[in-house]
Amino acid sequence: METRRILTFENVAKSFHGKTILENVSFNVHLGEFLYIIGKTGSGKSTLLKMIYADQKPDSGKIIFGDFDLGNISQNQIPFLRRKLGIVFQDFQLLPDRNVYDNISFCLRASGWTQESKISARIQEVMEKVGLNGKEKAMPHQLSGGEQQRVVIARALINDPLLLIADEPTGNLDPEMTDTIMELLRKINLSGTAILMVTHEHILLKRYPARALHITGKTVLEYSRSEQLLKDLYD
Repeated sequence: METRRILTFENVAKSFHGKTILENVSFNVHLGEFLYIIGKTGSGKSTLLKMIYADQKPDSGKIIFGDFDLGNISQNQIPFLRRKLGIVFQDFQLLPDRNVYDNISFCLRASGWTQESKISARIQEVMEKVGLNGKEKAMPHQLSGGEQQRVVIARALINDPLLLIADEPTGNLDPEMTDTIMELLRKINLSGTAILMVTHEHILLKRYPARALHITGKTVLEYSRSEQLLKDLYD
């Protein structure tokens, strides 16, 4: 039986200053899926992600995430949308003057949490999930790159999102730490969170196969298995 569809792109197009970036983009993401997005620099990967978290709107077509129509979403609905999304960026974007606990609690308070005991319990829960118990008082500069990325992932998980968007999450990491982060993302995925991961590291598509989207020629080619995408790229 097909799992619940949580994200739909239907014939989506987006242009900037008269230049078409994306056109006729259609795909679905279901609850609990892991999905790669690849494409050359400037192909529209960032534009596609920004439309999902409502930083930009499509020019035409339809984007539905959960109960939100992202083409017609109002400004006051956007915070509620983003509570159902977790976002992990390549460059961490941690607050440098706050410790790990405060970096995560900041996001909870911003999304309406007020009770200290519940905030503390939730932070401990996500810290355990990402393997960072005992690091709550550490400052970002005291952490390795891999540890900083785990804090970012913990922060993204804090509101138990339906979908985790990971934009080049291993781009600044060495190969060993890349594997650690990938194993963590797969573990999170197996717990039921859908993951949409942008990467330029094609080796990951081979080592951790999953469904994949290739942004090319202003549109999206969909592959049920990433191995077939690699075969098309390199054969």
